[in-house]
Amino acid sequence: MSNLDTAPPVLRRGGHEEVSARPVRELLRPRITPLGESTVVRRLLPNLGRRMVGAWCFVDHYGPDDIADEPGMWVPPHPHTGLQTVSWLHAEQSPRAHAPLLHGAQLWVALPDAHRHVSPAFEHHTDLPLVTSRTGLRATVILGEIDGAASPGTTYSPLVGADLSLAAGTDVKLPLEPDFEYAVLTMSGSAHVDGVPLDPGSMLYLGCGRRELALRAAADSGLLLLGGEPFDEKIVMWWNFIGRSGEEIAEARADWNAGRRFGTVHGFEGNPTPAPDLPEARLKARGRER
Repeated sequence: MSNLDTAPPVLRRGGHEEVSARPVRELLRPRITPLGESTVVRRLLPNLGRRMVGAWCFVDHYGPDDIADEPGMWVPPHPHTGLQTVSWLHAEQSPRAHAPLLHGAQLWVALPDAHRHVSPAFEHHTDLPLVTSRTGLRATVILGEIDGAASPGTTYSPLVGADLSLAAGTDVKLPLEPDFEYAVLTMSGSAHVDGVPLDPGSMLYLGCGRRELALRAAADSGLLLLGGEPFDEKIVMWWNFIGRSGEEIAEARADWNAGRRFGTVHGFEGNPTPAPDLPEARLKARGRER
């Protein structure tokens, strides 16, 4: 999924400076952002108060939207550098004959320096492991490992992503890795996370130092758990590019707009998305900023 902002901000992030070494409850409100021709998303990361959760650096939540009489999601071809995209329950270009509802999340994972030039690859996993050992909770492990269940998805740094389905009346505790920082996004329903009620489309940042997480649901609910070791490298994130310097970002932008390096997407009915103008301020890699 592309960041379609025509004037994207410069995001300087990475390092441990703003990672809470203890459990916290920091509510992150979404920013409503148009995407493509007919889709509106709730952008949770990057957020005014929190830039990353582990290596997770971008989270869009969309739907549920009735697209029975609409074209659905329509995102033109666009580039990426230095990141891994993770799509959960959607396609970026809805087929002409599509399901009536569109609901899902799009996420980016920042790649560590040792792996950020890895060759492009695509994985599609239809059989992901489930955690069903706690009454009322069904957890699908998207990436990483939770409660002994490990996803086959490729990861380049210690992290976890899991889709949590809670039945009405559920009151459970989910084991966590204390060295990870975590956040929970409410996808649907009405749930309390560590005692905090969350409306759909909101995210609760939880910090580090937790060995378990209390979850309670008054109605059937869906949550997205994201976590990982705090990302220790300093990076620059601008538009759809993640790099280590402003010069690197400028080179990627120039290559994309000139039709170099990134290849061609065949079969799309329309033009690629041009990269916007660079900001006047010099792009620099720094630590996390709040």
